[in-house]
Amino acid sequence: MKLTICAIGRLKPGPEQDLINRYAKRLRWGLNIVELEEKKKLSPVKLKQREGQLLADACPDGAVIVALDERGKQLSSLGFANKIGDSQDRGRDMAFLIGGADGLASDLRKRADFVLSLGSATWPHMLARVMLIEQIYRGQEILAGNPYHRE
Repeated sequence: MKLTICAIGRLKPGPEQDLINRYAKRLRWGLNIVELEEKKKLSPVKLKQREGQLLADACPDGAVIVALDERGKQLSSLGFANKIGDSQDRGRDMAFLIGGADGLASDLRKRADFVLSLGSATWPHMLARVMLIEQIYRGQEILAGNPYHRE
């Protein structure tokens, strides 16, 4: 199984990038992080639509699409691991979408196979990436029966 994180914005070197690299090295699944940005000055509505198109275009064909959005469903770590395990069992790759500052376009949320919330608090997009990749790693360890996760 291959995992892709498609995110709006470019991560600068720093502690967030260091954490992402640390967890990425621990993953047994293939991981591709695709950073996207629109450089044209657009209205907020048009920018959100354009970012949605960029994210949609970056999704690998046939991948299970998981959109990160505050209106999504919150899962426990075990529930998240089970989502990954289900995709793995069906032989499908997964693509996780992280929108820009104004979130995801509604048509992209509707297109997603699952809409995931990392909680009701507002998180900087760079920290959302760290939280997501840590949960992916935790899911890997749960599925493998390793003691990283404690209930």
